[in-house]
Amino acid sequence: MADKELFQHWLERKNPVLADGAMGTMLHVKGISLETCFDEYNLIQPAIIAEIHREYIDAGAELIETNTFGANRYKLAVHGLEDRVAEINAAAVQLARRVIEASFKEVLLTGSVGPLGVHMAPFGRVKPEQAYQAFHEQIEALVEAGVDVVLIETHNDLEEVHQAIRAAKDIGDVPIIASVTYTRDDRTLLGDRPTQAARRLAGYGADVIGANCSSGPAQLLRILRQMRRAVPEAHFCVMPNAGWPERVSGRIMYPATADYFGDYARAFCEAGASIIGGCCGTTPEHIAAMRSALDSMESPCIESPSSTGADGKPETAMASPEPTELASKLASQHFVISVEMDPPRGFSTHKLLASASLLAEAGADVINVADSPMARMRMSPWAVCNLIQREVGIESVLHFPTRGRNLLRVQGDLLAAHALDVRNIFVVLGDPTAIGDYPEAMDDYDLVPSGLIKLIKQELNSGVDHTGADIGEATSFFVGCALNLCAQDPEREMRMLRKKIDAGADFALTQPVYEPELAQVFIEAYEKQYGPLELSLLVGVLPLYGSRHAAFLHNEVPGIQIPEPIRRQIADAGDRAPQEGVRLAVELLESLSAIVQGVYLMPPFHRYDLAADIIEAIRQSE
Repeated sequence: MADKELFQHWLERKNPVLADGAMGTMLHVKGISLETCFDEYNLIQPAIIAEIHREYIDAGAELIETNTFGANRYKLAVHGLEDRVAEINAAAVQLARRVIEASFKEVLLTGSVGPLGVHMAPFGRVKPEQAYQAFHEQIEALVEAGVDVVLIETHNDLEEVHQAIRAAKDIGDVPIIASVTYTRDDRTLLGDRPTQAARRLAGYGADVIGANCSSGPAQLLRILRQMRRAVPEAHFCVMPNAGWPERVSGRIMYPATADYFGDYARAFCEAGASIIGGCCGTTPEHIAAMRSALDSMESPCIESPSSTGADGKPETAMASPEPTELASKLASQHFVISVEMDPPRGFSTHKLLASASLLAEAGADVINVADSPMARMRMSPWAVCNLIQREVGIESVLHFPTRGRNLLRVQGDLLAAHALDVRNIFVVLGDPTAIGDYPEAMDDYDLVPSGLIKLIKQELNSGVDHTGADIGEATSFFVGCALNLCAQDPEREMRMLRKKIDAGADFALTQPVYEPELAQVFIEAYEKQYGPLELSLLVGVLPLYGSRHAAFLHNEVPGIQIPEPIRRQIADAGDRAPQEGVRLAVELLESLSAIVQGVYLMPPFHRYDLAADIIEAIRQSE
């Protein structure tokens, strides 16, 4: 049987074809730097590439990819190798072919064609015809050297895929697999949904369509089902990453185990995949686990396309996004430590990021970023949240005041936050501009906090704006509200809290508490009147720094009352007042730990080292 006929025969069989896993990951494991040109190793160290191919074949892979993911003129130009496109691609095919022949197994060879590494118009300066020529150059070298299948993989731009498919079809009669990658919100980087991508890829003429890379098996199972519903007659390929990558001691690590991939092998089959395999982070161990799972199946597993999920319940076209880390930790009863940070007054972020790193290393779960605290001019909190999440790797909570924003700006700012992957929002009225740097600045607002919570949870999170107009896709915000457990008028505070909960609030950050007895009384009174508290409480803790600090808070900050014995203890501590403030804060948390789900820590005077001391004390007591 000819190789093309064998490939088509494999696609028609009941159980999926098993492809190999990651090449780059294996090279990195073998000590090769991520900054080098992996494709050049086909020429300079072919034995390493051959060894990896051999390991995947021994693990049970039936499709082996050439080491040519970045072997196009644009990516090779970064390493000064743009004139060696044909040589590198041909060497990769010849190398893999020798390994296949030596294995004496029935294995087909796919030519890996990754993105160009540059943006096409209108998002970049590369014109469609230039992209076509670059793909034509690479694919022609692969086909002439003898690949059985062309695999166009890990693309974000569907038009770029179109040019690659055009080139492959113009070169010869070779089967084409076209696969795109998705962000965490189940969209391509350019915003295409799985259903849209499936229809377009099938329309371009690919023999197999699918998804690869992305965040892991669970996400790609959702996406596979959506793509198959859109084009039920198509053949599908799915090759996920081994979870979301993390940098550990200078190495890129992926969390998903081989056994986990084995469990998903049957799920992919049941969802209609004709080809399954792995992408970044997967190894021969992952492929061997999938091989074992497929071989152990007693009957064919492919199901008919339908709208049912793995649990047999109807599955919507829009899969529910993954919860934020904050939401997941609160749901799992993890005691959450949240620390407030102020944005810088200028544009330098070195101190801020260093402080955020200190807090993360101490054991903080999330960083709260204030928005113009005390109505002082500060850097945009959106930028700060994004920087902290990207550079430090800890999730953030964006403080979102309603004051000073009309309905247009509110919704635009929220969509901007979501686009930056800032999904934890703390809704608060905000400080009046009269007390700040620009007392004459506009201070109006269209929504009170409960109204903004309702807009976010019941409208934006349902995919519509305040007028009911479709915004294209639903947001997935996790929303917090403000609460004063020691309010002068607790009845009014309880009524306001009830409104916020009814609007959809998920958690509450409280004003600083210095009298745990009052907090307990408030919670008991609320539950007696309204029933069990239906949101998570993160109790506010502001460590006292000295006697003047305590006096200022007690006398001049609305909503804060500090008992006289505590103020006396701080005064008596003298120069050791900051350490005494830390001790009292830890003691307070110990007394409230049974009735709250976390702490909202507000470091005094940006003393993040004191906050780290409190965090470490909390974690040691767990």
